[in-house]
Amino acid sequence: MTGGALHCEGVPLSRIAEAVGTPAYIYSTATLTRHLGVVQQAFANTPTLVCYSVKACSTLAVLKLFAKGGAGFDIVSVGELERVRRVGGDLRKVVFAGVGKTEDEMVAAIRAGILMFNVESAEELEALDRVGQRLGVQAPFALRVNPDVDAKTHRYIATGLKTSKFGVPVGEAVALYAKSKRMKGLVARGLDCHIGSQLTDTRPVRQAMTLVGDVYKTLRAKGFPLTHLDVGGGLGVTYSTETPPGVADYAKAVLEPLHGLGATLVLEPGRVLVANAGVLLTRVLYRKKTPAKHFVIVDAGMNDLLRPALYEAHHEIAPVVPRKGKRATVDVVGPVCESSDVLGHSRSMSPLAQGDLLAVLTAGAYGMSMSSSYNSRPRPPEVLVDGETFRVVRVRETVTDLMRGETP
Repeated sequence: MTGGALHCEGVPLSRIAEAVGTPAYIYSTATLTRHLGVVQQAFANTPTLVCYSVKACSTLAVLKLFAKGGAGFDIVSVGELERVRRVGGDLRKVVFAGVGKTEDEMVAAIRAGILMFNVESAEELEALDRVGQRLGVQAPFALRVNPDVDAKTHRYIATGLKTSKFGVPVGEAVALYAKSKRMKGLVARGLDCHIGSQLTDTRPVRQAMTLVGDVYKTLRAKGFPLTHLDVGGGLGVTYSTETPPGVADYAKAVLEPLHGLGATLVLEPGRVLVANAGVLLTRVLYRKKTPAKHFVIVDAGMNDLLRPALYEAHHEIAPVVPRKGKRATVDVVGPVCESSDVLGHSRSMSPLAQGDLLAVLTAGAYGMSMSSSYNSRPRPPEVLVDGETFRVVRVRETVTDLMRGETP
């Protein structure tokens, strides 16, 4: 807040709204670069590759900032691979995750020269071997082990339980590595583990690292030439009342159980780098009172920011220029024809008038990257602020864009 109004760095959010309209995503260059530096510094005394998780925010301008900062990238599709390529990212610093890679995606990634595939099933391992043999190469891989550790996070973003679709049980991992020795299209490069997203407690992290470190030692003792241990990501941020550990405390929880292991660590931070670097700017369309509720209807909906509808996620919502007067409890809702299109339930807000601007905070992660054109609503533009200047890094979609490729 500067001079009674919300700013992004040195730019009033109201000025951006005048220039590009609403809804719109706004990102801070200073915050993005600072967050990457904090993570890199926390692991500076250990051989570490920070691979930004592209799915959190895949905007080219954001990826370019991280590439310039020396980051690698964690991808889950050939589309994300192409985004990294477009911004000049080092493809040798790319890890390819995800449970459903196609053979065409494997071919593209091998030809790109990525660091390794994080393999999540026995049949995927066989598919990667077939592709490697077809191309006459040995595809580098790490098996993702599922440690059956409860990350104490939302059930939709917990990935380390035995009921999860991700990874292979620890008990099967060593046998699959042994099987890979007979596969001519593969070479074991590492081991992978990721227990979930929005982590707010270091104890599950420490528990998982202890387990995966023991597996890594076992595999090395059996002669597997592993060089990399992918410890995943998932460090949480504060959306409401959460108290996630600081990056230094998280680093301690990762590093202490792995002391003396000798592996190059691969980190996959996403949310912690971009969430607090972005806001969704929206404008009040109407106010509506019913016997049960007071509603504030805005021009941003669940197609623009899916997290509240998908996860019942909380985002703080703040007036860009607060008005004086008695506060009221309101639901901030969007225009999409779904009852779940609610950006904020039961929020205490200062008085609002038609046309007022609101900022949905901590929206840089899984905001634009999960947006859609549901209800045939064009997706919003994205704006990158740098000091006292800003530029549009993705233009607002048009109705024509929505129908590109269709035939009546």
